[in-house]
Amino acid sequence: MEFERKPLIGMVHLRPLPGSYLYGGNFDDVIESALRDAKTLEKAGFDAVMVENFGDVPFPKYVDKTTVAAFTAVAKAIRDEVSLPFGINVLRNDGIAAYSIAYAVKADFIRVNVLSGVAYTDQGLIEGIAHELARLRKLLPSKIKVFADVHVKHAVHFFDFEDAIRDTVERGLADAVVISGKATGTPVDVEKLALAKRISPVPVVVGSGTSYDNLPELWKYADAFIVGTWIKRDGKVENEVSLERARKLVELANKLRGAL
Repeated sequence: MEFERKPLIGMVHLRPLPGSYLYGGNFDDVIESALRDAKTLEKAGFDAVMVENFGDVPFPKYVDKTTVAAFTAVAKAIRDEVSLPFGINVLRNDGIAAYSIAYAVKADFIRVNVLSGVAYTDQGLIEGIAHELARLRKLLPSKIKVFADVHVKHAVHFFDFEDAIRDTVERGLADAVVISGKATGTPVDVEKLALAKRISPVPVVVGSGTSYDNLPELWKYADAFIVGTWIKRDGKVENEVSLERARKLVELANKLRGAL
């Protein structure tokens, strides 16, 4: 995945996995739903996909073995049938599980919500896992990139934003930083995004709220876009990926690429 292209990364929001509170009892349905969304994103022309256990509310800070096993099975099914680069995000902050799954299925990147610092969240206090993840990356060397949130959504932060970016990259060893709005589907603050682009030595990724309307403005400052809510049917995060909406966003991105 080349950042020069400013890739669109489409979200595959998994239905509740086995072991989660809302799991419906049919794992085949979970896999089939994930495959449909991933294939729709590929057909629409997206550059990559990212798989996330979005349905596993209420989220634990770190997941159990049942979740890791089920997540790996879904990710392997996507890897076998979809040719796009893809990534893994294990909510709420299990970068160790994410890297382990990514390594097993040969994924290309992971997202870590709190790599460095501390976040106050609905799961309680979440501390950074940079040290533990660095040790695992040393033990299992790979080309898997780490996309790390700075001031992650659904959380309160007391560290200075600029310091947080520097710490995430220089001390946390992130390969890219993710800048989001306050919640899922909420647009990023453009001023914060522009600041991140000015000071970050690694690529800057928009992590929430990208839409057809704001993509041209965000395009000026971001190197990639993780898109979930807007490309769903009717723009509702709980729905399946809409081929029409996904294609519309890809067409706009291609026009913006042509203008560079």
